[in-house]
Amino acid sequence: MAVSISTTEAARHLGEYLARIKHRGERFVLTRNERPVAELIPVVGSHTATWGQVLEALAGLPADPGFADDLEMVNRADLPAANPWD
Repeated sequence: MAVSISTTEAARHLGEYLARIKHRGERFVLTRNERPVAELIPVVGSHTATWGQVLEALAGLPADPGFADDLEMVNRADLPAANPWD
């Protein structure tokens, strides 16, 4: 949900509002004479997920019972290259 702010307020504290958009994904509707004239919103694809959002998304995924076995197989196969001068 967007927060309404006056264009004067936006001009006085633009850096603060841009930081809030960048770091929190907040949205603002700029008003002049109490009428909406513009929006300040994050650029599509620019917002990064918080750890909470990542954990929430992962919690909804089904468990993979073979995942630990797959990791073990990768670890066993990941050996250092043999020294050709030995």
